[in-house]
Amino acid sequence: MSWQFFTDTTTSQLELLGIAFVLSAVIGFERQFHRKAAGLTTHVLVAMGSATFTLISAYGFAHLLGPTVRLDPSRIAAQVVSGIGFLGAGVIFMRRDIVRGLTTAASIWVAAAVGMACGAGMPLLAIVVTGLHLFLLLVLSPLVSRLPDRDHKRLVHITYLDGEGVLRQLLATATEMGYVASILSSRSFSGSDGRPEVTLRARFRGRPPVSELILALTAVQGVLQVRSGGEDLEREEDDEDED
Repeated sequence: MSWQFFTDTTTSQLELLGIAFVLSAVIGFERQFHRKAAGLTTHVLVAMGSATFTLISAYGFAHLLGPTVRLDPSRIAAQVVSGIGFLGAGVIFMRRDIVRGLTTAASIWVAAAVGMACGAGMPLLAIVVTGLHLFLLLVLSPLVSRLPDRDHKRLVHITYLDGEGVLRQLLATATEMGYVASILSSRSFSGSDGRPEVTLRARFRGRPPVSELILALTAVQGVLQVRSGGEDLEREEDDEDED
């Protein structure tokens, strides 16, 4: 069997692979910019792999075709769809009943679809999907986050160690997340180990989900407990930082 590295088919395949690279890089850059667990590199690799598998499925076994051999290009593509689910699940994790990473996992799924569309010879579909993906995350999602919800004003009770600058860090964390804090009351007392502690009652006004605020406040060094809506969240020293 003679091999030709550059043919009309090969050139077309390389063009489709290049389109998959560019489009997935755009998707990955958005995730990288927002400092998510899976960034540009992951999305590009997912799309490139999906495109390559699809191209192999479509063209890789053409020389084996014969009267008794039939080609089903959809078989490898179907396995890609199944396999990408395991990769997406790897960036989803739950901490204190709060699920994180769903959007990044979905973007990995979209990157795989973009790569498969390019590999299947449908670059226009891949371009449209990429455009809609960016429109959703950069335009619609910020608009939706501004809509009022039932917990955009929420009382939060925080217990922390006194005299270690914890309050300053709490207010700075809330401000960085877009919340405005109003301290309603505070009470000082001695903890079970004799160390001075403070229980703070504050109202936080803002648009981000209150679950994200509670998670961020709980992670502040010196915070012992955060309570909101009847839920107690005690800080665990060995927890890893969120992305």
